[in-house]
Amino acid sequence: MKLYILRHGETALNSKGVMQGWLDEPLNENGRRLAVLSGQAMKGIRFDRCISSPLIRATQTAEIILRESENAVKIEIDDRIREINFGDLEGKSLSEMGKEGYLFYTDPLRFAGFPNGESIRDVCERTQAFLKELIAKDDGKVCLISTHGCAMRAMVNCLKDDPSDYWYGHAPYNCSFTIVETETGTPRITAVDKVYYDSSLIVDHFRQKD
Repeated sequence: MKLYILRHGETALNSKGVMQGWLDEPLNENGRRLAVLSGQAMKGIRFDRCISSPLIRATQTAEIILRESENAVKIEIDDRIREINFGDLEGKSLSEMGKEGYLFYTDPLRFAGFPNGESIRDVCERTQAFLKELIAKDDGKVCLISTHGCAMRAMVNCLKDDPSDYWYGHAPYNCSFTIVETETGTPRITAVDKVYYDSSLIVDHFRQKD
């Protein structure tokens, strides 16, 4: 089994350094462009399944990549892989989040969570339940999974040699992939933050806004 776990393309809120969480923001022009470029570069990859977060930025990215890579598979929706809920702080930038935003990035696994929202451990619990369910089947299929930055890091955290290194130093880039492969039921991470477009197009909005 091979899992291509994808962070969605850029949105207008991404470009402003805003934490959108469960806000249902569509892709902007650059987000669609990155998805098109990624899909075109993935034409040789045959996907057997596609599973997406219900949020529109994730489903739009999956639709574009499937179309451009010439994969005609149905998009399945799974609520467990939606982004972290920022609660009362949704729609805020990191600087506006204050202490919660600082701890979210500097001490994520001990971060108590956002007011009326979720903690990192909450997101780990639901995304890892999704991942373990897929791995338990180990049906040899190739699957595209369209999700979000924090949710992606949470999903694979249980597979890392050092789970305390939650962020790998930064948030995943838009339209980047973490790839997980299984051999006789044992999963391993084989790529992190892989992009299929020119790396000169990568922008780390959140680092810029800190």
